[in-house]
Amino acid sequence: MRNHADFLFCGIELGERIERAEAEFIAAGSAAALERVGDDGGFVIGLAGGFACHTEAGSPLNKVAGLGFAGVPAAGELDEVERRCAAVGAPVQVELAHLGAPEVAETLTARGYRLVGFENVLGRSLGDARAATVPPGIEVLRGDDTDFDRWADTVVGGFAVPDAQGVAPHEDFPRDVLERAVRDLAAAAGTRRYTALVDGEVAGGSSMRVTQGIAQLTGAATLPAHRRRGVQSALLAARLAEAAAQGCDLAVVTTQPASKSQQNAQRQGFSLLYTRAILVKP
Repeated sequence: MRNHADFLFCGIELGERIERAEAEFIAAGSAAALERVGDDGGFVIGLAGGFACHTEAGSPLNKVAGLGFAGVPAAGELDEVERRCAAVGAPVQVELAHLGAPEVAETLTARGYRLVGFENVLGRSLGDARAATVPPGIEVLRGDDTDFDRWADTVVGGFAVPDAQGVAPHEDFPRDVLERAVRDLAAAAGTRRYTALVDGEVAGGSSMRVTQGIAQLTGAATLPAHRRRGVQSALLAARLAEAAAQGCDLAVVTTQPASKSQQNAQRQGFSLLYTRAILVKP
């Protein structure tokens, strides 16, 4: 059992470091998506230390990320983002860390943004990461260019049927749009891909992005037929071991509150660092 000294404390500086990495990840994926779809009203705009992005209708990349650590966005900057979203018939969604300046949330709610949900950010130090251990019958393979399509199909297939444990997401995405977003993120941000096999059969997939000493654990999903067999724990352990070997000092993962993913992460030594509020202006 872990003692209290093992739990990672997240101050404002660490929160800013994680949010900057997340915002850059979303911006990179969005830029790749815009190269694919062309100039059809999409954008990637720097906004008060973060980014406002829109790619195509219904995409999970359509959001504002990274606010709260570089002052309050100017009214004119928010006007521009809201105008451009309105021009393509899209809401504005802001994911706002509760460690950021409270004035940002005050400004957004005064402009008509509504709270629609939360997501949790968990992290752990990698100084004591051990070699990956996986349950019997499960094998984790590092992906390459030859298995990209299989990996993408597996991850999207798992996302398409969300796990019922915990708080339900406030939105879902068409499978084709989700698949394109997964591919754009993987292609643009230099993510490393992993596939889990159960008794030789593809069961799940995940990815990891390494940036500035942070291992961002992303894109993890298990196909419904293989859930509750340790697939997510195996994928998590494999990525932690590789991140430590690459010299990362921190691993982070984002989950739905009280979800199976959060439970698996905490079993692997992750601590709840902070929560993002999801604010939407229709």
